Amino acid sequence: MSAGLMHGVTDAVSSAGGRRGTAIVTTVASDSHTWNLVFLQLLIEELGYEVINLGPCTPDRVVVDACRETAPDLVVISSVNGHGHQGGLRVIEALRACGELASTPVVIGGKLGVGGQQSEAAIAALLSAGFDAVFDDASTTAMEFIHFVGALPTAARAVERTEVVA
Repeated sequence: MSAGLMHGVTDAVSSAGGRRGTAIVTTVASDSHTWNLVFLQLLIEELGYEVINLGPCTPDRVVVDACRETAPDLVVISSVNGHGHQGGLRVIEALRACGELASTPVVIGGKLGVGGQQSEAAIAALLSAGFDAVFDDASTTAMEFIHFVGALPTAARAVERTEVVA
């Protein structure tokens, strides 16, 4: 992603009030790729979030435990190996089963299937399972992801952390 592509969007989001909250970035359990996570971490930090990168091949239980411990304002699950749809359905079920995570924004993106672009039915299945947005790399752009993240409300606790008390 070029700096020119992100310039206007990240400036607008960053100037909206400093830190926007905490985001967790991870892959599905079967995905061993790391560069996608590094890219996402840098992008999401540029958008004003503190990022916890759980790394590749993260078991579903570890994702759930990390989310319960940190109460993130956003969870981003990335897949490069084409198993994002399968792994995503499993991890979102585990996340949504935790009452305290029921309203946490959770998105998935990348190469979600081995056959290329996901069908509307496959994307609808991910949304019905509990994802707030799906960013299939064959049919969506990075700008759509940036706009989604930029539209999320600033976390109340992020504002509290940056307040100056006299």
